[in-house]
Amino acid sequence: MGIDQGIIQNIKSRLDMVEIVRRYVDLKPMSGRFVAPCPFHQETKPSFSVNPELGFYYCFGCQASGDVFDFYARMNGLEFREALEALAEEAGVSLRDEKPDPLAGRKKQLKKTCLDMHALACDYFRGMLGSPAGKDAREYLARRTLAAEMVDGFSLGCSDEDWQGLQNFLQKKGFSPAQAVEAGLLSRNDAGRTYDRFRGRLIFPIHDLAGRIIAFGGRIIKDGEPKYLNSSDSPIYTKGEHLYGLYQARPAISKSRRVLLTEGYVDVLSLHQYGFREAVGVLGTALTADQVKRLGSLCREVVLVFDGDNAGRKAALRSAEMILAQGLTCRVVLLPEGQDADDLLRQSGAEAFAKLLGQAGDGFTYCAECVRATGSAREVMDFARRFLRGLRDPAWKAFYLPKLAENLALAESELRQAIASEREERPSGNNPVGVKTQVKNLPGLPIKRPVGQARSVEEQRDEQILQFAICFPRYRQLLIEKEMHLGLTNEWSRRLWGTIASHSDHDDAYLYSVLDENERQIWARLAATSKIKPEEAEGEFKEVCRFLDGANWNERRASMVAAMNDARKRGDTAEADRLFHIFRELFLGRIDEQS
Repeated sequence: MGIDQGIIQNIKSRLDMVEIVRRYVDLKPMSGRFVAPCPFHQETKPSFSVNPELGFYYCFGCQASGDVFDFYARMNGLEFREALEALAEEAGVSLRDEKPDPLAGRKKQLKKTCLDMHALACDYFRGMLGSPAGKDAREYLARRTLAAEMVDGFSLGCSDEDWQGLQNFLQKKGFSPAQAVEAGLLSRNDAGRTYDRFRGRLIFPIHDLAGRIIAFGGRIIKDGEPKYLNSSDSPIYTKGEHLYGLYQARPAISKSRRVLLTEGYVDVLSLHQYGFREAVGVLGTALTADQVKRLGSLCREVVLVFDGDNAGRKAALRSAEMILAQGLTCRVVLLPEGQDADDLLRQSGAEAFAKLLGQAGDGFTYCAECVRATGSAREVMDFARRFLRGLRDPAWKAFYLPKLAENLALAESELRQAIASEREERPSGNNPVGVKTQVKNLPGLPIKRPVGQARSVEEQRDEQILQFAICFPRYRQLLIEKEMHLGLTNEWSRRLWGTIASHSDHDDAYLYSVLDENERQIWARLAATSKIKPEEAEGEFKEVCRFLDGANWNERRASMVAAMNDARKRGDTAEADRLFHIFRELFLGRIDEQS
């Protein structure tokens, strides 16, 4: 369901982008804009720039760019829709979908009720930890040498053996057992009896990136099964979407752009306690694509810190494959056999872990070595096919094919042939004609080059022309009349200009909102890096027109030459002569104009 652009603009008009960005970074005014060190990569220089007039940000260092929704989503690890809903609520704007959801009001109230109950449940569990009933839990925490700072910072608690303790507590606060069951805090047996889901457990609250408690994990304190129990799905929590400790780790992740991903709750707490505050956990399940996607909005590198046993190494293989497929850098810490991160830190300290972290191997190499060491020829080929199929951007195949061949000891030609054969055999019905597939780097758009590698002359010229059109909107209609598209040589530049030209009757804030992600990045970079002063605009416009006149002539000249050649091939000498005379007149006329 789409959101009307008018609503999006209404939300933007009610928000102060500078104030929202200032919640996360220390902005300072400079020449009509605001600057700060970039929150998306590690630096100290103020390369991050916010343009409040046009409503976008741009980083001169890492080229991150976007509008207020992009910024809010990226800082909080949210999807666009989630960021839109949060900012709409803040702005006091109602989101009206093309097809209104008649249950939207009930869903919103249900989520609020669930969040309220989880906040109360957290208070209940934390109170229980400090009570006489929490003695065993406190002793367990002492044995694991977890500091009070970690217990408080992660809001740890415990539950006693009472089957209705939390239920009675919530009822006193005005919530029925049925509501608590729907929220995932209580369970109901076949006879309809309700009871506390978590009993006799150390409780680990799970926060969303706004700091709200949305679920719990519980570890058995004495004997019993299962050892770990997690919340079931609810209106506010879906398994496989969230990560333990991400709310607490986000400030450190924003600085380092790195995540240490581990398996257990206590591993996360230990890593934080010993100074590795980028650590998060996978919440007792195998890593999911949704979790990787969430990490991808916050970091560039994921370091896997899984147990040193066989199961941990297999989990690292699956996880590394998934992380690489999403375009993130992946490294793997190889813990000693039979140890987890908590064991290593308590026994050997932070320096020992830091040493292993420094030795962490490349994730792709780790995957290839695991497959080669344990897999048959069939498994090796299955891995290669699966890995290439899973790449988020098909264009990355050109990069990974040679690496796969080299690391899997395969002939590159044979691997290419196997992939091509599979593509021919596979039905194409899952991507119907006319369905637009959105990827991060569309073919034809400028790509990030290694430092020092220059753009082509044509691409630089296209950027100069577009930069003028972006920075001086009053000239756009004249540029349309000058057929500016004929002077652009790259597909990406013609596409961007086409979007600008087709919305030339709107203001720039609206125009920016209808661009796709790649176009916004180009727009923000060109607008932020322009050195043309307002008093120089008229002279620059004349230079652009002079170039476009030449480009238009070249286009007409090429068409005439092609038409003459086509006439000669057909044997139509009369038509060829006629076209030649027209061509000569045009050429002589152009010489007169230039002289």
